[in-house]
Amino acid sequence: VIYFSFLKGAILGRSETQECIYYNANWEKDKTNRSGIEPCYGDKDKRRHCFATWKNISGSIEIVKQGCWLDDINCYDRNDCIEKKDSPEVFFCCCEGNMCNERFFYFPEMEVTQPTSNPVTPKPPLFNTLLYSLVPIMGIAVIVLFSFWMYRHHKLAYPPVLVPTQDPGPPPPSPLMGLKPLQLLEIKARGRFGCVWKAQLLNEYVAVKIFPIQDKQSWQNEYEIYSLPGMKHDNILQFIGAEKRGTSIDVDLWLITAFHEKGSLTDFLKANVVSWNELCHIAQTMARGLAYLHEDIPGLKDGHKPAISHRDIKSKNVLLKNNLTACIADFGLALKFEAGKSAGDTHGQVGTRRYMAPEVLEGAINFQRDAFLRIDMYAMGLVLWELASRCTAS
Repeated sequence: VIYFSFLKGAILGRSETQECIYYNANWEKDKTNRSGIEPCYGDKDKRRHCFATWKNISGSIEIVKQGCWLDDINCYDRNDCIEKKDSPEVFFCCCEGNMCNERFFYFPEMEVTQPTSNPVTPKPPLFNTLLYSLVPIMGIAVIVLFSFWMYRHHKLAYPPVLVPTQDPGPPPPSPLMGLKPLQLLEIKARGRFGCVWKAQLLNEYVAVKIFPIQDKQSWQNEYEIYSLPGMKHDNILQFIGAEKRGTSIDVDLWLITAFHEKGSLTDFLKANVVSWNELCHIAQTMARGLAYLHEDIPGLKDGHKPAISHRDIKSKNVLLKNNLTACIADFGLALKFEAGKSAGDTHGQVGTRRYMAPEVLEGAINFQRDAFLRIDMYAMGLVLWELASRCTAS
């Protein structure tokens, strides 16, 4: 029986994982054990692995979590726990074998391809003939199929502005892209361009705003605004990363930001009244965020921050931190003003109608930077009125 079990493991070509080293840096918060040995459970047809996550803070290694991991193809047949990504913020590795995560390593792959000095073995003449014949034919076939697809694609009901033919390009570089433990937990809000999920990334909660493919333009614009120099500010929602999920027509576009449990100012005022001091604090931090957004700031370390008009200021787009500090969110309609470039005349009535300035409703807007900034200020005044209407001060 022992020989048969050994032979079965050899045929499968993998080592069975029964136990893993366990550690949780946030054991007090999660109310779990701090460290120990964790038995791994799972379906019989699923492979079990061990994993480890850690941080390198000024040369000091701090373990975040260790434990069992279930059926990940990236972990198959790995006897050692090795992180190969180049300079991630949070290191992650997985392996197969009992307690294989007791030791973990970091060996970055510095180059995808390596130059070779060895002479290339000449291909047979027949191979070269087939290669030179088939490649042009396949190239023509691909071009024809792509042209036909583009023709059919433009006949769909989607307006061209919502599904641009050009790809928005790769998301901004973020150490969180591709990190495994990102789990959607619950929907917190729904809006015009998608829904917002509360999600867990390792030991912290984040917000994931998911756009359908029809709203690619809004996702593209919001991530471009967040990626501008100088957009890290205490009163602007913290941006973490952006990515695409899915394939073909089932693509979802994700924006990952900081999560604030109190939610939007709208939701907070529906359930609470505010004191005079709380009103002043919320109003001050909200105004500070909008003033910074409107400001043109040259000479920053990472470049020049242009003036930005939000164009959809409302209490729903103002989030509250735990200490009631306000931060401005949702830049899907935002407009940046770069030196020497005109704002153009294609920006009609956008935003929420209840917060629109009279000149916008009448279609008499002047398409200059100051006009757009004044429209934001009008909407901010309405938000301040909402805030004052829920104040208990006499």
